[in-house]
Amino acid sequence: MPPYFFVGLEFMDIQLESGKGKTLSVFTLVMINVIAIDNLRSLTAGAMYGFSLIFFYILAAVLFFIPTILVTAELATGWPNTGGVYIWVREAFGPRWGFLTIWLQWIYNVVWYPTIFAFMGGILAYLIYPPLVDNKYFMLGVVICAFWSTTLINFCGLKVSSWVSIIGAITGTIFPMVLIAILSFIWIYLGKPSQIHFSLNNLLPDYMSWQNVAFLTNILFGLMGMEMSAVHAGDVHHPQRDYPRALLISAIIILITLLFSCMAIAIVIPVQQLNLVSGLIDAFGLFFKAYHLDWLIPVIAMFIIIGSLSGATAWILGPARGLCIAAEDGHLPRFLTKQNKQKMPIGILLTQGVIVTIICIVFLIMPTVNSSYWVLSNLTAQLALLFYILFFASAIRLRYKHAHIERAYQIPGGLRGIWLVCGLGIITCISAIIVGFIPPANMRKEGIIQYEAILIIGILVFCLFPMVLYYARKKRLTSLHYPTKAGQHIK
Repeated sequence: MPPYFFVGLEFMDIQLESGKGKTLSVFTLVMINVIAIDNLRSLTAGAMYGFSLIFFYILAAVLFFIPTILVTAELATGWPNTGGVYIWVREAFGPRWGFLTIWLQWIYNVVWYPTIFAFMGGILAYLIYPPLVDNKYFMLGVVICAFWSTTLINFCGLKVSSWVSIIGAITGTIFPMVLIAILSFIWIYLGKPSQIHFSLNNLLPDYMSWQNVAFLTNILFGLMGMEMSAVHAGDVHHPQRDYPRALLISAIIILITLLFSCMAIAIVIPVQQLNLVSGLIDAFGLFFKAYHLDWLIPVIAMFIIIGSLSGATAWILGPARGLCIAAEDGHLPRFLTKQNKQKMPIGILLTQGVIVTIICIVFLIMPTVNSSYWVLSNLTAQLALLFYILFFASAIRLRYKHAHIERAYQIPGGLRGIWLVCGLGIITCISAIIVGFIPPANMRKEGIIQYEAILIIGILVFCLFPMVLYYARKKRLTSLHYPTKAGQHIK
């Protein structure tokens, strides 16, 4: 998930600041992490692995998830400033790279938004008329309308969007994941046929089929965002003991819920028939029909839609608030710093709304809705992986540059430990970026040229644009001697 998935956490920060001396329990930290990472959108992509998804999730946990957890614990307890990763990278490599990092964090979420609402559109189509899930114009209309609706909700202020996110995440995300896992257990217990075979041969992936490994980037993306709760490490009574413990418990719960939810879908739907957009509701439909509970299908569908909308309310606001800090530092045009009476960054919210609307044209370019959904998901993952390379690199740099700063939690092993953990994360990100250019098996006949072109052009444009913007602003502000918010010129 995106790092700023749960905007309710920012509201919690406000409460903590107003009540000094309060501490967070291990249970509270665990709940924050679980709600921040667990999501429904990535379940169908994971289910495409079949039984081997266990292997890939374990691999992703060792190579990426655990290193992310360890690094965020150290950086957040050393630099618990507002701004998160932007502050960390800026301290490590300077404002230019700090700006690029926060830009990547913002833009990969912007590219991701259409897939969130496409997922919701698939659920809505299931309720209205299932064939609509493959109708480009229906999906385009749903995505644009839903996105702008949730954007307007955020104009109402942080408190409103926080409670919408909290309630929706519990009812529309955690509940459906637990429910579908229970339904699959009952399915196996009753001896009903399973579409996957639980054997050692099926546990290990087909290494000869490299195009299927492209799905690994989606698995990694589904495990992103643990650094969100790291900002609360300083509010734990015994951070060196309790924070790592909370992260460990959270990681176990997250992996188990994701694994069993993905497995539940794979059990009832053959891999060849999985639809990336509507796979989850299709699986619920098969379970409910088998148990003669058809009347529950529209009920669970509405829960999922509510969860998607409320979650999107948080996703849309979080990265925008992070980018607003960079705008206030003078890295972006001043109109992007504009806020309304509720202190919402309406300049950035409106700008990202226009960008998302343009990106949605992909639904008309790609041959099918399924291919559009996948290429946008993969482009999002590629941009996010670039973000995490800077994230891991900053942790190494800060160990040398600011060794004197006390961290409540520090990765053990000294410099060797930080190099091992961050090096593993960086190598994994680079490898996943390379693998991400290999189209998955079901895409080789669905516009491979458009797929590669969108990926390459998207990465180049979204990475080069902030650098051009940064140097243009730097040159202009230097000539005008325009000071930044901190009273210093851009370096």
